[in-house]
Amino acid sequence: MQTFTLVFAGIFGLILGSFFNVCIYRIPQGKSIVWPGSFCPKCNTPIKWYDNIPVLSYLLLRGKCRQCKAPISMQYPLVELVTGILTVLFVWKLGISVWTAVQLTAIYFLIILSVIDLELMIIPDRFSLGLIVLGVAFAWCNPNFHGLWWEKVLASLLGAGVGLFGVLAIALLGTWIFKKEAMGGGDVKLMAGIGAFIGWQGVITTVVMGSFFGLVYAVYAMLRHGKKGGDAIPFGPFLSLGALVNFWMLITPGMLVINI
Repeated sequence: MQTFTLVFAGIFGLILGSFFNVCIYRIPQGKSIVWPGSFCPKCNTPIKWYDNIPVLSYLLLRGKCRQCKAPISMQYPLVELVTGILTVLFVWKLGISVWTAVQLTAIYFLIILSVIDLELMIIPDRFSLGLIVLGVAFAWCNPNFHGLWWEKVLASLLGAGVGLFGVLAIALLGTWIFKKEAMGGGDVKLMAGIGAFIGWQGVITTVVMGSFFGLVYAVYAMLRHGKKGGDAIPFGPFLSLGALVNFWMLITPGMLVINI
């Protein structure tokens, strides 16, 4: 039964990943994510169902559109694979429960907004604000918080507040020191959403890990593209990565949480 559940979770995750690619492409352009169906962005030819099978179709088509032979970005199979793998891992770790669905929804939001931020340097509010609403609304079943349901809601709100105002303070300080925007408003709201899930202590570890991952990326960008390569980097993906590590580690309480 567990094997069947994990296989189903993997297939479900792959299919969702395919849909997330649609969201990533259309949401920043203000287009419907429902209609029309998938099409090639180069020649606008509708994509047949057999050319839209997650990962497999990309391999069979050798990464090219069947109609116009335009290259298909590696983003598409990567998003599908990452979504499928994370779905399997968290279902395996958490089992089937309300919280599993909530946690995976948060992870799916992070996947979509991270790719959008990498490509366009923006984080749509619908995802960061959605994380806040989701985290507070389901705080009652959040295993990262303790106490009665209202105490869990307060812990979630505190985490969101620390994420919002703490990271805002860091952003303002960085702007004053470096004389340019150090962190965008989207990053600030994103941390509020993450804090609503893992509390104020998780905000600290997420920011630390996100800063480390961002620094590594900035060094790589400067080595590859020169000094200008590290001038502006999207911070959302690295905060999301830090949050993902926290999501996973907090399943075993206390490993990445600072106990005061």
